[in-house]
Amino acid sequence: MAFLIRTISHSADGREIVRNATIDDDLIKVGRDPICDIRLNDLAIALHHASIEQLSGGRLGISAEMGLSVEINGSATGFGHLNVHQGGDIRIGPFLLRVLPTAAGVDDVSIEVERGEDDAASEKIDVSRFALASVMPGKRPMAWLSVALVLAVFLAWPIFSFYANRGSDGAATAQGYHADKMWTSGPLSQGHAALRDNCQACHVTPFVPVQDDSCKTCHTGIHDHADLARLQRANPELGGFRRIQQNVGAFFGQGPGRCVECHTEHEGPQEIPPTPQQFCSDCHTDLRSRLPDTRLASASDFEDGHPEFQPAVLIDWTGEQPNMQRVTVGTGQARERSNLKFPHALHLNPRGGAAQMGRRLASRYGFGDSLQCRDCHVPTPDGTRFQPIDMEADCGMCHSLAFDQIGGTIRTLRHGSPAQVIGDLRALYRAGGPERPAELAAGERDRPGDVAQIRAAVQFARARASLGARADQAIRGVFSQGGACFDCHEIVQPPPGTLNYGIQPVAFPTRYMLHGWFDHRAHQVVQRPGQPRLDGAQACASCHNAPGSNQATDLLLPDLASCRVCHGGEATSLPVPSTCAMCHDFHMDGGTPAMLLRQRVRGHRWETVTIPVRPPPPQTRPPAARR
Repeated sequence: MAFLIRTISHSADGREIVRNATIDDDLIKVGRDPICDIRLNDLAIALHHASIEQLSGGRLGISAEMGLSVEINGSATGFGHLNVHQGGDIRIGPFLLRVLPTAAGVDDVSIEVERGEDDAASEKIDVSRFALASVMPGKRPMAWLSVALVLAVFLAWPIFSFYANRGSDGAATAQGYHADKMWTSGPLSQGHAALRDNCQACHVTPFVPVQDDSCKTCHTGIHDHADLARLQRANPELGGFRRIQQNVGAFFGQGPGRCVECHTEHEGPQEIPPTPQQFCSDCHTDLRSRLPDTRLASASDFEDGHPEFQPAVLIDWTGEQPNMQRVTVGTGQARERSNLKFPHALHLNPRGGAAQMGRRLASRYGFGDSLQCRDCHVPTPDGTRFQPIDMEADCGMCHSLAFDQIGGTIRTLRHGSPAQVIGDLRALYRAGGPERPAELAAGERDRPGDVAQIRAAVQFARARASLGARADQAIRGVFSQGGACFDCHEIVQPPPGTLNYGIQPVAFPTRYMLHGWFDHRAHQVVQRPGQPRLDGAQACASCHNAPGSNQATDLLLPDLASCRVCHGGEATSLPVPSTCAMCHDFHMDGGTPAMLLRQRVRGHRWETVTIPVRPPPPQTRPPAARR
């Protein structure tokens, strides 16, 4: 036995919609609950209102739940019967269930379900009890009331608070909560935290965007990115939605090139976030199409759109001024001629003479089993770069310039002044020659340039008959092969008949990438993908091949591929996503990054020298100050 349910409903235009269902059971549930076999969706009907069951003898039993009733053929009752062969009507709330007559021998019962249309049935149900119209205003008044409330709280009140609680200087005059704070998009950055209660320091005119003049009131040492005329020529023509954004911003006084395009404020108590890469790539992706005379190569993304590094390198210094040129790393022709003879491999060899001497001097200078990069390269106070090498403090630990001993005093040649060296040696022999130096301790090795070496250089001259001849021989020995000056410096040979030797000036560049910036602090510990962590000298050697450099002319700078092992573009799968702002400073500041200028303001004050044209006067740094 089964029930054949035929549900009839009507669309808004009066079209009849019929849904058929078959229930293979002799008992069905009727009610508002979704689990009922016949669901009647009306509040006047209980969740489980009634049951209809097929009984023997061709009868249907209709029973309402306790306390409820149904109408069977117009009679309200809690329980009743219908003859399936004759059919009948069952009314539950506003719904009418028609039991269609069933022919003899047919077991299935057909029921049509339709919502009643007579007003009499509807009037029996007080639907007003379930409506909110009697206790709430209409939708339209509520909407207008909400608009008025929002304007009053978030516009009128902040404007009143802004003018009422500010003095003539723009600073807040009243303590407590100011309603205009509701307009802020977030807390100020760390650098602007002191302006928390002085909004007018930047927002000078109400309802006008922050102008560059407000920024330049405090940031007086910041320069433009480039010449203004060239900047305007380099700006690309934006299209699509970005062009629409630009036009809308211009209408509200937000022209291109403003400070706030890069330096986004109200992002929380942190450093101002770096500039997005697109801000730079808009111009630099195809810069030469707008500036044909530019020397800058196109760049758009560090991972796949960046040119090879081109550091500024000293290629010659034989005249008054150094000759600096930009060379391309990785071409095999990038050579640096600093006029210094210094093989890194010789000093970093753990089994060489430099390592053995370092172990002997370990108690005085703190050397390890072999020389390390940090033994000579001392970081600047900020930790980003390294101080220029100083002969007396760095090289002098091993390379002595001693040439005479008077009592317990060791006399040394004047480093950096060839004329003074010649004068000191002539004065020595004018006084009768050097005293015999103190004997070296048993088993102690001579240091390069030590007293014993200088003594060997002048031993032959002491046998001469003339003191002048011996002085000339000593001077030639110092500036010739094996001498204290020759082994490290390029010697300028004297004119014929004279002994006026000279030394080619030595360059110590502290910055090769004039348009880039590199922070060594972040690379003290290096872990490349698939490799173990490296620190100390191993971290240095992972980028700078100093242990394999046998010539002072080797340019020990990493190439682009070496950096790309860890650094990718702004959206990359590599360990370090890198935007343009990570390595490049936007402002044109004569070679000194704005980052360094900001750190000086914070208390770090030191000198940065790209190339000293003349050697500085000797300064002695105690070993404790170097470590």
